[in-house]
Amino acid sequence: MLSGALGEPVRRAIEHQIRVGEFWGAERMVPVTNVHMMGDIEVMGEAGLGFLRESLGLQARARCPTTTNARCMDFAWAERWPHSPGAVAKEREVIALLQRMDVTTVDTCINYQSVYQPHFGEHVAWGDTGTVIYANSVFGARSNFEAGPSALAASLTGRTPAYGFHLDEPRRGTISVELGVGPKDVADWGAIGKLVGEPNQDYFAVPVFTGVKRTPTSDELKHLGASLASYGSMAMFHMEGVTPEATTVKQAFDRRKPAKRMRITAKDLQRLYKNYGFGDGATIVVFSGPQLSLWELKHLAALFGERKVHSSIRCFASTSRQVLEQARALGVAQALEAAGVGLLEGMCFYILERLSGIREENRWVNLVSNSAKIVNTITAHRFRTILRPTAACVDIACSGKYA
Repeated sequence: MLSGALGEPVRRAIEHQIRVGEFWGAERMVPVTNVHMMGDIEVMGEAGLGFLRESLGLQARARCPTTTNARCMDFAWAERWPHSPGAVAKEREVIALLQRMDVTTVDTCINYQSVYQPHFGEHVAWGDTGTVIYANSVFGARSNFEAGPSALAASLTGRTPAYGFHLDEPRRGTISVELGVGPKDVADWGAIGKLVGEPNQDYFAVPVFTGVKRTPTSDELKHLGASLASYGSMAMFHMEGVTPEATTVKQAFDRRKPAKRMRITAKDLQRLYKNYGFGDGATIVVFSGPQLSLWELKHLAALFGERKVHSSIRCFASTSRQVLEQARALGVAQALEAAGVGLLEGMCFYILERLSGIREENRWVNLVSNSAKIVNTITAHRFRTILRPTAACVDIACSGKYA
C-alpha cells in the first residue's frame, strides 16, 4: 500500500493511518469488515468536498462495506427550510461522489438497528459516536471514534490502527454505577447517561452498570450510549447480565477495583428534569438524535392517538429512509403526519444545515426533546433545551402548555 502499488488513494490513506497509529502508540493494524463514516456537507465543508472530488479523480474505491451517517438535510424539506446558497446541490454531490466510490449511502445514525450488526469481537471503523459506543458495548464489537478522514481511509485500506477499544485493556470497566432506580422511558436512560458522563469526561472511562431490574430494549441502550458519548466522550459501557463482556461484575472489571463508585436514584432523575426551564418565546418539540427506530415511531403514534400538535408548537421526528418506508407501509407515518408531526428522512435535527439561521427566522427559543443527546449538542445553536420523558413531550406538543 505504501509503495503505491494499489493506487495513490490507498497510499495516501495508509500513510494517514500510520501517522494516527503512531500518535496513539499502535503497534500494528487490524483488518476491519465494516466502515461507517460521516458524509454530509455540514460536517465536511468545502475542504471535505474538494477532498472527495480529488479522491474520486484518483479512482478511490471502498475495499470493504462502507455506509454513511445521517445527512444535514431532508431534500423534501429543502424549500421550506432555506439552506445556504448551493448547499443542497453540494449535499447531492457528496452523495453522488461517495456512491461512485462504492460507498453505500444509507444516511443513518442507527445503522446498528437497521443496516448492519457486527458480531462479538469484530473489528469495525465507525465514526458517529452513538454508533461506536453501541457497537463496543451492546455487540462486543471493536471500534474507536473514527474522524471523517480516518473512516474514509479505513474504507480504502480495509484496516485501522490497533489502539484504544480495538485492544483488551481499554475495554475493562473503570467506574461502578449502581442503578437505584428503574428507568421507565428512553429519556430516563439518557438522563442517566448525562449524570454519569458529565462529571467523568474521559474517552477511556468505562462505566459498569449494576442493579438493572430488567433487560433494557435496544432503543433504551441506544439513548444511554448516545448520552454517555455526548456528555462524557465515552466510547463503551458495560451492564451486568446484559452486555456481552459483563456476564458478571468481575468480568467487566477484570477483577480490578473501580476507580470510582456512583449510585443513581429516582431523586437524581427528578432533580435533573427540574433543572430544565422554559424561556419566553416559541417552542419546538423534537424527536431526534439518534434517529428513531420503527418501535419508537409506533410508540409515538400511539401517544399522539387522535390528538393534534398545538398551533403554537412545531413538532419534528427524524428517522432513516429504511425505517420511514416501513412506517409508511404500516400506516404509522401517516398517523404521525395527521397529528401534525413533521417527519424528517435521512437526517438528524441537530446537524441541520444552517440551523442557527432557521432558528432565528422562526423565532424558536425552547427545544423540548426526550433525547438527552440532542438537548446537549444543540445548545451550540442557542436553543433553550428541555429534557422530558416521551409522553410529556407529546403532551407539551399537543397542549402548548409547559410542564
